[in-house]
Amino acid sequence: MSYNYLPLDRKWLHFEQVKHLLDFDQLVSITFDAHERILACRAYLDRKMEDKEGLFYGINTGFGFLQNVKIDASQIEQLQYNLLVSHACGMGEEVPADIVKLMLMLKIKSLSYGHSGVQIETVKRLMEMYNHNVLPVIYTQGSLGASGDLAPLSHLSLPLIGLGEVYHNGKKVPAAVVMEQLNWKPIQLQSKEGLALINGTQFMSAYGLYCLKKAEHLLQMADLISALSFDAFDCVTQPLDPHIHAVRAHNGQVTTAAALRNYLQGSEIAAGRKSQVQDPYSFRCIPQVHGASKDAFEHVLGVFIREINSVTDNPNIFPEEDLIVSGGNFHGQPLAIALDYLSIAMSEIANISERRTYQLISGQRGLPPFLVKDPGLHSGFMIPQYTAAGIVSENKQLCTPASVDSISSSNNQEDHVSMGANAATKCLRVINNVEKVLAIELLTAAQALEFRRPATSSEQIEQLVSAFREAVSFNTEDRVLHHDMMTAISFLNKYFPNSKV
Repeated sequence: MSYNYLPLDRKWLHFEQVKHLLDFDQLVSITFDAHERILACRAYLDRKMEDKEGLFYGINTGFGFLQNVKIDASQIEQLQYNLLVSHACGMGEEVPADIVKLMLMLKIKSLSYGHSGVQIETVKRLMEMYNHNVLPVIYTQGSLGASGDLAPLSHLSLPLIGLGEVYHNGKKVPAAVVMEQLNWKPIQLQSKEGLALINGTQFMSAYGLYCLKKAEHLLQMADLISALSFDAFDCVTQPLDPHIHAVRAHNGQVTTAAALRNYLQGSEIAAGRKSQVQDPYSFRCIPQVHGASKDAFEHVLGVFIREINSVTDNPNIFPEEDLIVSGGNFHGQPLAIALDYLSIAMSEIANISERRTYQLISGQRGLPPFLVKDPGLHSGFMIPQYTAAGIVSENKQLCTPASVDSISSSNNQEDHVSMGANAATKCLRVINNVEKVLAIELLTAAQALEFRRPATSSEQIEQLVSAFREAVSFNTEDRVLHHDMMTAISFLNKYFPNSKV
């Protein structure tokens, strides 16, 4: 199989594979094993449907509160069609393209286990949509995070039956138009297929993976940027001593202290004599704060990797055991709690970052107030800190847990829901805000370091500053800093430190 394909089947899917899928623009394909399992499951279900007396939830019955309403065999296809169109009730902003791609991939992955009863033609069409970059228009609002992500996944599935809108070649068009161009015929959904498509946690899972991918890079950059701030504020390196961290051996704390020691190695500024005994907590406690967020990241990552290697539609079909079992694998509670946890953990990265920015502009340690040569005439870096403070405050509001809420639905049949979809969308907002705050710290710390000249920092930090200066020049007098801040965000996203610890 081509390296440029991500193979999807019941084998464990790893985080690195998910990242490569997006970073290297890979295509997707089910394996022969998945192909055969899907065929076998569908054949088993077709045999079961020959039993005119059997009742199977969502296969020949209504949905939710209407579970006891039997559907005539002649109406099964209409039932599945109706399910998709009636549940496509999304509102709000459009889901970003990379998250839509992850949703498609994860839905294919879930169906590849052969426990969902779909036709092979349905799975092949989902692969064609991914590989031809036909991305359904999906909306951020509409899922309660239980019964699966019903509304978002309905919008994901509408193009299968020739409905909805898609993005193709950069343009938003009706799905029917693209299908005609590609000579695709609408899928004639069979029993269970609609339910298999719209039950599942792929909206929450895709958001979570995307957030984790961004968070991983931001956590690494937070260490490097904080090391820059550490030298710019002329801090004491004693709190990074490995002996301190060995006696409180949280893994994130230990690795963060090691990372900062690595980034500061060879720094003339760090090795210099200090006038103070200790530094503010936002510098002294970087290992403890960043480390706690890293430990949370690892926990959340474990939850999501297990989830994407699961089957989350309902009911589940086990041909070898002659079982069709209705349960609740679509309930998003594990993801909702984990997403809230990740939001809190990442918010703290911004929280402590803004405090370092505040210290750097405060006129201490030989630095001029607001990091400008003529304060008073020039406001310098006064207002970027205001912006960071406002963003940090917004994050505190966004970090109110979504998972503690529940609203009954479907006439009280679905009487507890996870609200994991809300946790997912606001988690991305939090992480995007963290990105902004770190960019402001980078902008501020690079400015502050110039006032330490001719003393130099370490090789790695000087490389960072040198690269940053190619994008943003030293600020000698007031100018529109919005442009510098936006450039700093772009720089942060593209910069990768030379070494990892």
